Amino acid sequence: MKHFPAGIAVTALFAAMLFFPKAVFIGASEGLLLWFQIIFPTLFPFLVITNLLMSSGGLRFIAGVLGKPFRCLLRASQNGAFAVLSGFLCGYPMGAKVTADLLRKKLITKDEAQYLLSFCNNTSPIFIINFIVWKTFGQEKLLIPTLCILILTPVLLSFIFRRFYLHGRKYFTDPVQDPRTAGPSFHFSDLDACLNDSFEAIVKVGGYIIIFSVLLSLLSILPIREDLFLMTAPALEMTNGILLLKERIDNFLLCYPAVLALTSFGGLCAAAQTQCMLDGTGLPFFPYIIEKLAAALAASLLAILYVLFLYPS
Repeated sequence: MKHFPAGIAVTALFAAMLFFPKAVFIGASEGLLLWFQIIFPTLFPFLVITNLLMSSGGLRFIAGVLGKPFRCLLRASQNGAFAVLSGFLCGYPMGAKVTADLLRKKLITKDEAQYLLSFCNNTSPIFIINFIVWKTFGQEKLLIPTLCILILTPVLLSFIFRRFYLHGRKYFTDPVQDPRTAGPSFHFSDLDACLNDSFEAIVKVGGYIIIFSVLLSLLSILPIREDLFLMTAPALEMTNGILLLKERIDNFLLCYPAVLALTSFGGLCAAAQTQCMLDGTGLPFFPYIIEKLAAALAASLLAILYVLFLYPS
């Protein structure tokens, strides 16, 4: 009986796909193009290089350079600093994947993995600049405010979240490593393994994007109220959701905070990708959702304050 509601929902989706094949085709096509033209060339190289860094020992170099500054500011361990760097620079779901990989390799503790997941799985600056600032709003004056809000919000929230995971410690430390595995050597077989892992991850991401794009396309043809539609549809998939908000909300005071809130949350598609990357780690998913919703609320409030008091009219 516990699977009954899910079974009803999937059956209803199957029926909708049979009755509205055109919407399914349009949604799948848009999702595939989004994955192929934007996500794949943007994310796949970072998937490969992060895997190579962890298998070749390059992680040690990065940890040595960034370990102390990140420990002082974010209370992260030296290895955890790599997850922070990946999560803020590479975009969804790299922060979650790197955190999960570090935990599987026992390079960070489970407490630190939960802490890192609470704030370092974010939208990349490249996406923020190209898609939100230039393509969506077309206002170069929004560049600095948008970057500051979306990057500083999770950093500031980490000061709150860390209290739930440090358990009285000053900062997180790296687990004690077996000296026999402390100095990995690199072979071309490692490159093959990294490519296989990266291809598997990027294909899964593409699958989720296509599924949620189909859901968004089906939802758009339902006879529901405009305000209800705008409260539910954009949350399915971030990229199409941002365009939808910009298209249907004329008031900048409402549109800009809504877009930044959605970007900070990432949408249900990014949440599904994140849960996929955490599979087998034992990390709880519900706290992550709560923390991302808190980040979305904080980003929207900061955006409202900016529009009201600092936005040049």
